[in-house]
Amino acid sequence: MNLGANEFLGEIPDCWRSWKFLEAIKLSSNKFRGKIPPSLGALAFLQSLHLRNNNLSGEIPPSLANSTKMVALDFSRNNLEGSLPAWIGGGFSGMMILNLRDNKFHGQIPKELCVANSLRILDLADNNLTGEIPRCFNNFTAMVQMNDSEGVIQLSYNGTGPFFETAVVVIKGKLYEYGSILKFVRSIDLSMNKLVGKSLNLSDNSLTGDIPRDIGSMRSLESIDLSLNQISGEIPPSMSGMTFLSFLNFSSNRLSGRIPSSTQLQSLNSSSFAGNKDLCGLPLAKNCTRDRVTDESGGNGRDEPDEGDGSGSEFKWFYVSLALGFIVGFWGVVGSMVLNKQWRYGYFHFVDLLWDKLCCRY
Repeated sequence: MNLGANEFLGEIPDCWRSWKFLEAIKLSSNKFRGKIPPSLGALAFLQSLHLRNNNLSGEIPPSLANSTKMVALDFSRNNLEGSLPAWIGGGFSGMMILNLRDNKFHGQIPKELCVANSLRILDLADNNLTGEIPRCFNNFTAMVQMNDSEGVIQLSYNGTGPFFETAVVVIKGKLYEYGSILKFVRSIDLSMNKLVGKSLNLSDNSLTGDIPRDIGSMRSLESIDLSLNQISGEIPPSMSGMTFLSFLNFSSNRLSGRIPSSTQLQSLNSSSFAGNKDLCGLPLAKNCTRDRVTDESGGNGRDEPDEGDGSGSEFKWFYVSLALGFIVGFWGVVGSMVLNKQWRYGYFHFVDLLWDKLCCRY
């Protein structure tokens, strides 16, 4: 059932028990209000439920835990509240897409969510979530499996034909809707919450893209390990405010640009940033200049002139002064002989006397 992107008003009717074999429901981008009807939990075959961009309120009904075949759940951009149910992870072990962005959920992220290791898109951004990020997030093995055997995420219903799943994802502040290439999309977004924690370890995966610009808002983090990935872009300036950070490992990625200036970052060992050939600034041995990166250990990366300690310009002035001195001295002697006849005779007479003494001596 696809009734999305219309002008429907009022509450969503609580009569879904009459539609037992529904596998996909799309009511996104309408003007529905009120609560999510509990009778949706009677749909044992339901795999895809899209209610994003409405005015729904209240909590997620516990009855939805009965829809154990759920693959995609999108409740983003509503006014839903309460805590995140633990059964969302434990009951939906085959879920690939979970989008609860831009609501009013509070409390901690349940550890049971990690059971859903098929997750490819997880968006919990822009809520009031608190507490630590579960360390078991490394259980999301589907996040690093890019060579899927299946094509698009395809559901079939009642033998009438295929239903192709779609997903709306926020990437770098912009909304994108994916369909035919959805199988390639991987995303975790926990931004704009009140999450804290001591450690974030996502090392030795196949993560790509940029480090989130708002990572610095997680000010209580003491340890971050994103090493051995394929992360690119610059290190966000917001990390300068992470005053509790005592361990960081961004090594073996594709990061570039200047390392932000802060007491915490500059006090780290250079090995924390090793293996990123285009990074510069302390604690690395590469200086950031206006036009390029130079290596203090010797050699310049490009042909632009140095902007170092000025030693090159001193050598240039030395040779210029030497040339000027020679010219002035030479013409001071030769010019005087050309212009003054007596000086010219005197000079040659002096040379003759000197030659005679040298010949007699040797």
